[in-house]
Amino acid sequence: MTLLVDIRKTLVTRERRFTLTVSFAATCQRIVLFGPSGAGKTLTLQAIAGLMRPDRGSISLGGQPLFDAARAIDVPTRERRAAYLFQDYALFPHLNVRQNIGFALRGGWFNPSARETRAEVDYWIDAFELSHCAGNLPAQLSGGQRQRVALARALVTKPRILLLDEPFAALDAHMRERMRRELSDLQSRLDIPMVLITHDAADVAMFGDQVVQLTDGRVQKGADYTTFATRNAS
Repeated sequence: MTLLVDIRKTLVTRERRFTLTVSFAATCQRIVLFGPSGAGKTLTLQAIAGLMRPDRGSISLGGQPLFDAARAIDVPTRERRAAYLFQDYALFPHLNVRQNIGFALRGGWFNPSARETRAEVDYWIDAFELSHCAGNLPAQLSGGQRQRVALARALVTKPRILLLDEPFAALDAHMRERMRRELSDLQSRLDIPMVLITHDAADVAMFGDQVVQLTDGRVQKGADYTTFATRNAS
């Protein structure tokens, strides 16, 4: 599925003026937005998800326009069917595992009942081996378990694309390695396009079928990212 991004966005704060000018075409199933903190990676991901509106430009997925400033197209976030995994996972602290996953299936802002059972939720609880903690609150989970809950909540809606914001940053080294393998296996099994942002070369080595490097809000061209990632992942 082809992802086309060609956008511009200017943000002004008291401390700085930042302009994001990003243009790329991605045809691989695994795309990595790579670069240092403050490069514009998260803003780009938010624009794809519909969480940030560019000043100009366009975004399309599989030939369908998601945003086009010239044609006044701005598809609502929910209708884009883009599953967004936040860096801190953004789980609801007062909902248990089952409720957090089931929340994504509800049309309004009403919390699912703790006794509610849905086949889609049960499927992902089993797939991510969360049955033993399905009644636990996020505070009672390990970092790896919280990530799996967040992934299950993202996937239960059957999205067209998976957007991951620094998904391993909050994990220790051992858990990062394990979750990289788990996510890689999951993405291959589901065959769902994925955009992952990172500043970690090990993530690039694992997921960088196509790498878009950002620096100061712009795409850097001409580098051999595959060689870079392999050399720096160890």
